[in-house]
Amino acid sequence: MMAERRYTASKTKAQGRPGWSISFRHPLRNDTNGKPGLKMRRGLGTTDDVEAERLASEMNAILADPAWWNATKQSEAARLFSAPVVAAFYDEIQAGWPDPWAIREDRIPLPTADDGYSRVMLVGTTGAGKTSLLRHLIGSDPERDRFPSTSTAKTTVSDIEVVLADGGFSAVVTFFSEFWVRANLEECVADACSAVWERADTERIAERLLNHRDQRFRLTYTLGSWAAESHVVDENDWDFEPSVALPSIEDERAIGDDERDANTRMLQSFVDRIRALSGRVAHALSLERDTDVLRLAGSERDEAQGVFEERLQDDDDFDALIHDIMDEIRRRFDGIRAGTLHHHQSGWPATWVLDEADRDAFIRQIRWFSSNYAPQFGRLLTPMVEGIRVRGPLFPTFTQSRPRLVLLDGQGLGHTPDVSASITTQITRRFADVDAILLVDNAQQPMQASALAVVRSAAASGHQQKLGIAFTHFDHVKGVNLPTFASKRAHVMASVANGLTALRDVLGAPIVRSIERSIDRQCFMLGALDQPSDKLPLGVKSELGRMLAFFETAIEPEPAIAVHPVYHPDGLILAVQGAARAFRRPWAARLGLGSHESVPKEHWARIRALNRRIAGEIGNEYDTLRPAADLLGRLTEEVSRYLDHPAAWEPRHPDEDEAEAVLSQIRRQVARDVTELAARRLIQEPLRDWRNAFEVSGKGSTFDRAQRIAAIYERGAPIASTVVTETSADFIKDMRRLVYQAIRDCGGKLDVSSTL
Repeated sequence: MMAERRYTASKTKAQGRPGWSISFRHPLRNDTNGKPGLKMRRGLGTTDDVEAERLASEMNAILADPAWWNATKQSEAARLFSAPVVAAFYDEIQAGWPDPWAIREDRIPLPTADDGYSRVMLVGTTGAGKTSLLRHLIGSDPERDRFPSTSTAKTTVSDIEVVLADGGFSAVVTFFSEFWVRANLEECVADACSAVWERADTERIAERLLNHRDQRFRLTYTLGSWAAESHVVDENDWDFEPSVALPSIEDERAIGDDERDANTRMLQSFVDRIRALSGRVAHALSLERDTDVLRLAGSERDEAQGVFEERLQDDDDFDALIHDIMDEIRRRFDGIRAGTLHHHQSGWPATWVLDEADRDAFIRQIRWFSSNYAPQFGRLLTPMVEGIRVRGPLFPTFTQSRPRLVLLDGQGLGHTPDVSASITTQITRRFADVDAILLVDNAQQPMQASALAVVRSAAASGHQQKLGIAFTHFDHVKGVNLPTFASKRAHVMASVANGLTALRDVLGAPIVRSIERSIDRQCFMLGALDQPSDKLPLGVKSELGRMLAFFETAIEPEPAIAVHPVYHPDGLILAVQGAARAFRRPWAARLGLGSHESVPKEHWARIRALNRRIAGEIGNEYDTLRPAADLLGRLTEEVSRYLDHPAAWEPRHPDEDEAEAVLSQIRRQVARDVTELAARRLIQEPLRDWRNAFEVSGKGSTFDRAQRIAAIYERGAPIASTVVTETSADFIKDMRRLVYQAIRDCGGKLDVSSTL
């Protein structure tokens, strides 16, 4: 039987800091791998060695007696122990983080249709021009304002919500939790250590440290560039864009040479420590195995590298490095001069709020939380920002009207060759909260897999009538056979028609015909969006005007339809069975336990990264690996096809538009409830199983982990057969309950007399 873990504390000094801190593993906090004993470091507020030792002894007294390990004991502890010790232990018992959306909603409530406002969600692939379009919709000048930031990479990494309203300017910014930031930082450091394992050069090691592989957590914004690339002229310049004068550096408050040099020295010290840590762990592993692990190849190398990464994260020097980098990140918040910064009880920044009458001053302050301006690298807080909500007279300048809009922008979709790829639940959860969903796509290469995945997800969840498509870069659609606007538009719309045809087998003919009847008038051809609004061609302004009209009419109430579908219950079992099979087969291929015609095996490190995120409760997804979203997608699609074919209608048979309006209501409720069911069955209930899967190590661990994850999916989404197990019976029962309830709530009926 394994002995109980003993928890101890010690005083320590952070690199470059004069004061003492206390380090300990918290017995009631799981680390980012989901294991008990999160390594903590908190300042003690003293430079005195004796006092620091006394405070460490107090913490050891708490750690040695489990009777203190309860939030209810905080008041009693405060009478016996010093305040820094009590705060360090008890402030961390509650690891939860308030809902950022609720925080923003409390500060700046989003108006609704009842207030005459349309809520519009912008969705699009990276680089399609989604944020450039948003700039025009809020009257943001690309040269003077540059808010929100744009680039060809994944620029928008946080949610941005804009309320167009008269009055002054207000903002609330919410930050990712300390736990989330630390988890991503650990992955960056581990990835940099792996670069040492791969014998990469120093520049590549630094790149791995500063830029997470999913391209959304970029420490280079906050800690500075490795080699100040933005200030070096490359003799092999491959920039095809015309030279454009940058804004005044003084206006942008760019960091100076002294600050940049200090950042470079700091980053160099971090890279040196990564090299030393990696070398020591690899050497110890080589001695243990009596072979140079860095010279292994194939599966032996993969297995050894997995053990190497595990040993890294168990090393005290790894934790010390993480804490030192976290301290550097915290220091960047000290540079905030305007607004009010609120902190979590642990001391980590929670929100920043600002009220400002002057527009230029307002935009200037907001950019610290959203910018990607290279001369400011080393100060920007962009990677730490979870969401930004602003309110003010941010009206478009291409029109005289002042539309009442709420505009929601978020992360780009990324590019995928597979139309079956699922849309992240972070996006699909918001479909029900908005009045219009604007898919922003590139007219030069329209309706590729990512764009079609949005159409597929919106339609299966009953939101297809909210869908509009903005085709950007329409000015680059050229050809001798495309001399006019009409011919170019027809060329783009042909791609829409082809895409919908490809979705007919997945979604069913009725729902595709419904989209076809409305999509033509809800598509908008746009170009030159990199220009200021006053320089847009009249044709583009006209299309933008049509788009605003689409937004404004999106809040018109749906007409009441007095018809009701009647269903045979039996068909639902086949739909659930088909969805489970459609979910499980591709995942078997990803895990290397089966084959699929369009899904390759995923690299073991990506499967492990997904496993780590779920086990550590960091998130439910990793990059394009989205098990809950996949199950949600397959279930909503199969149930949608079941709903398309009621046994009868009462009191009369409706036309196609009436039928689709009624069925979409049912689909929307099903999608809402299935979102929760998929997360519960695949993530929340089997959390212990995910943690057990992550803990496997050594030879054969890749296959073992894959089998354990497959077992989680088998229990979460069982495929019913002639022998109905308790697990499959529960799954069918869950689906029956929520689908039948949605049918009844929307006025439909079940013909139980026809049940076999």
